[in-house]
Amino acid sequence: ETAIYCLSMSSICVSVYVRCRVVLHGAIFEENAVRDDEIFQLAISDLSLNDDILQSEKITHSVKLIEPNNPFQAVQEACELMNQGILALVTSTGCAAASALQSLTDAMHIPHLFIQRNGDGAPRTACQLNPSPDGESYTLAARPPVRISDVLLTLVSELYWKKFIIFYESDYDIRGLQTFMDQASRLGLDVSLQRVDRNISRVFTDLFSTMRTEELNRYRDTLRRAVLLMSPRGAQVFIHQAVETNLASKDSHWVYANEEVSDADIMELVHSSLGRMTIIRQTFPLWRDTNVRCMRNNHRISSLLCDPQEGYLQSLEVSNLYLYDSVLMLANAFYRKLEDRKWHSMASLNCMRKSTKPWNGGWSMLDTIQKGRISGLTGLMDFRAEGSNSHVQFEILGTSYSETFGKDVKRLASWDAIRGLNGSLKENRIESGMQGVTLKIVTLLEEPFVMVAENILGQPKRYKGFSIDVLDALAKVLGFKYDIYQVGDGKYGSALPNGSWNGMIGELIGKRADLAISAITITPERESVVDFSKRYLDFSVGILMRKPEEKINIFSLLAPFDLAVWACIAAAIPVVGIMIFLLRRIQAVRCQNSTGGHPPPSVSTSLQSAIWIVYGAFVQQGSDSILGSVALRIVMGSWWLFTLIVCSSYTANLAAYLTVSRMDNAVRSFQDLSKQVDLVYGTVKDSAMYEYFRAKGTNPLEQDSTFAELWKTINKNNGFENSVSSPSEGIKKSFLISVHRGPVMD
Repeated sequence: ETAIYCLSMSSICVSVYVRCRVVLHGAIFEENAVRDDEIFQLAISDLSLNDDILQSEKITHSVKLIEPNNPFQAVQEACELMNQGILALVTSTGCAAASALQSLTDAMHIPHLFIQRNGDGAPRTACQLNPSPDGESYTLAARPPVRISDVLLTLVSELYWKKFIIFYESDYDIRGLQTFMDQASRLGLDVSLQRVDRNISRVFTDLFSTMRTEELNRYRDTLRRAVLLMSPRGAQVFIHQAVETNLASKDSHWVYANEEVSDADIMELVHSSLGRMTIIRQTFPLWRDTNVRCMRNNHRISSLLCDPQEGYLQSLEVSNLYLYDSVLMLANAFYRKLEDRKWHSMASLNCMRKSTKPWNGGWSMLDTIQKGRISGLTGLMDFRAEGSNSHVQFEILGTSYSETFGKDVKRLASWDAIRGLNGSLKENRIESGMQGVTLKIVTLLEEPFVMVAENILGQPKRYKGFSIDVLDALAKVLGFKYDIYQVGDGKYGSALPNGSWNGMIGELIGKRADLAISAITITPERESVVDFSKRYLDFSVGILMRKPEEKINIFSLLAPFDLAVWACIAAAIPVVGIMIFLLRRIQAVRCQNSTGGHPPPSVSTSLQSAIWIVYGAFVQQGSDSILGSVALRIVMGSWWLFTLIVCSSYTANLAAYLTVSRMDNAVRSFQDLSKQVDLVYGTVKDSAMYEYFRAKGTNPLEQDSTFAELWKTINKNNGFENSVSSPSEGIKKSFLISVHRGPVMD
């Protein structure tokens, strides 16, 4: 009836026909994104109740749900929607389905508004969509491109970071960091990447099982500057494990980058971390003004979305907000098409047929959407920048190390694609706030860090050493003065059974001193009650033993050979001498027979002469000439060869013996130490090593009894029998396990 009426009354026909028009568009969401369908329905409902947008036009829709990361199903559902007849397609999926839908919509000329989703709250990376064959892409990215790398590069440049490490989850697509790594390389930044498995606790267990103490200390220094690209839950577990294993310190500065992280997650991260924490997330500034926030393009948004007191808005993901604005953008485009009287019939296509032609109104609809601009829940939205929404703003939140350990989170700066960084990220440093302040400083003598200088009669005691030089440099820069004194009990500090502390730690806790400076080990127990500066020296545990006394032995020349060797040599000389004697007698008899019974006068055939010849050859001296036969020459040649080998071996062993004094040390490890009973050993009482042996020796979960035996000996008579009060006292004893302390200042 409408068509017949239009033949005679065309002007009325347009009015009637337009007001009866049904605006239809399709939507495809993933099954695990339950809020997408909910927000989509809410957006349709809000628009249907506002005549200012589409007047009395009716918006209808068709929603299809697909399995996550199932491109084939996404294409099937999109084809079914096109067969029903749609004007545009709205999708909220992952990259795999988006790439398949892009190829389909480009071929069918269907405007496609795509909102990228990232599951489990992990940071997203840019989808690598295929280029359109004819150069005209019908897919518009409603969610702005990933700009986290740009914000990170600005941040590390502002903070003057030169070396840091990036931790990323196993699900994170590392290709998203390629541009950042290239730019960082051009700036000369030293950036390391480390993948974090799903089982985060295993990561730290592997570190302690594969790294030595020195390597762990270097790794701990690397962790002082770190960037976390993880889901909020993964970052919380990671930070908790780092703090529990003492790999994180209060002088560290970690940056957590994620577009969508809630206020509750931020407080969890900051409270569980040590040191300074900086958070980068996407922000929507228009939310601050309630009147502006609830009014969008001549229609009022549901109070469920615009009123922060409802709490509903805070529970939504960023992709949900862009989905709402995408529906608003399409409604705005439909309205302008109605005003311009350039409406086309809806696309009713069968994309399974090869003969199907693209929708002839697709380009006109796409052009109308691209020329539009709205102000929605996410702020401004348009697609004038190469088919993607470029309006994005980030806020940078953070807390300083000096501020109540991260409980006070402040907005430090903002970043957008046009103006860049707005604000300062530089850490507030003390410049002149300590001018005229006098600090009480407690110390403990430990060469070469803190020593007593030569005292002039009548002058106060003066101190010198490496730590004192650092203290003087700090006092000069910050402008403070100090009074220094030695701790009364001469201890570094350990926890007592009643919960209090002794030594320098106790002086700090009791507020009798403002600062402690000495060579003190940084331990988790001490870090829980006081703050340490950066360390400047690392040592491992060592064993000191008394040097054995050198004994002068007149028989040391016999030391290169054992007694059995000397006995064999002593026996070989007469044996060979007898052989020479017999051979010479035989030779003399033969000569006598051949000369008529008169032996040559120069030949001696006595046994004494033969032994002397053998001995002379052994000590490499000459002797009487031998008119030898072949047998004599063979025997003497063999003896000379034997003599050469023996003398060479003796000379080499004697030189080594006289050059290097060999130490007979039966103790080379803690296991050797625990098994022997002849040597008495101990350590510095109430030191870090004393507490270490106590913890290990009383731990029932230890696999062997090594530390239990060590602790039993060290703690004999409550530590007063074998342990000492200072390293210098222990050196005077016969045996000492020395604690190499990591100093306070770095």
